[in-house]
Amino acid sequence: MNALEINNLCRSFPDFRLDNISFTLPSGCIMGLIGENGAGKSTTIKLILDMIRKDSGTVTIFGKDNTNINLLKEDIGVVMDEVGIPECLTAKQVAKIMKYTFRNWDNTEYTRLLHRLSIPDNKPFKDFSRGMKMKLGIAIAKSHGAKLLILDEPTSGLDPVVRDEVVEMFYDFTRDEDHSILISSHIVSDLEKLCDYIAFLHQGKLLLCEEKDELLSEYGIIHCTVDQLSDIKKIKYKKETPYGAEIIVSRNDAPEGFKLSPISIEELFVFMVKEAR
Repeated sequence: MNALEINNLCRSFPDFRLDNISFTLPSGCIMGLIGENGAGKSTTIKLILDMIRKDSGTVTIFGKDNTNINLLKEDIGVVMDEVGIPECLTAKQVAKIMKYTFRNWDNTEYTRLLHRLSIPDNKPFKDFSRGMKMKLGIAIAKSHGAKLLILDEPTSGLDPVVRDEVVEMFYDFTRDEDHSILISSHIVSDLEKLCDYIAFLHQGKLLLCEEKDELLSEYGIIHCTVDQLSDIKKIKYKKETPYGAEIIVSRNDAPEGFKLSPISIEELFVFMVKEAR
């Protein structure tokens, strides 16, 4: 069974439209939802969680329609860009509330994660750094037996050391083949290391959704002069400057006589967005 299936999802606002989004997250996998600020990542996640009304389309989580999201809350761990915890609460007090919120709340696991992540249990949430707030949100999401984590920009604003800690937590979570993660970010380098699938969002449209390894093996990049462009017939994306050109081509269409270099997910995303503009 797939962890998440989205089909033809649409939502219009006065100044923005999420337009006909479809993708599938298989169980046991991590999908990265990549896009610039304002691309529609948070809107997509809010629609998945039935926090806002969709205009059309369907969302199913573990085969169940998301309009019954309260019936699915035990299976989903959610961390939004702003961790919604009352500022007066301590981590220890949060545990007492969560015990009555989730049937499968595991206080032993929660305490273990607090210790591992160096989260103080008696410090008010308002005094936490952004990194500490995000780590607490992830600890909560992982302490009630969730099978799907939905994470909106969880690494944004974190220093490199804390980001590495957080990414390692995600790796640990998906060692169980029944566990899946949907994670949005504009920090492409984090998702490139972490994800099995990549989805590119731009201005409310899904540019692509494919397995990461297939994307990396399908395309390559050629650095050449502007004059050499006419010798390259099948160009997927290109960028020209007065000093030369960068060309993305399918490896199957790579012309002879040119060096084909590996391409990163970030490079591919930047090229596709510029082409879409």
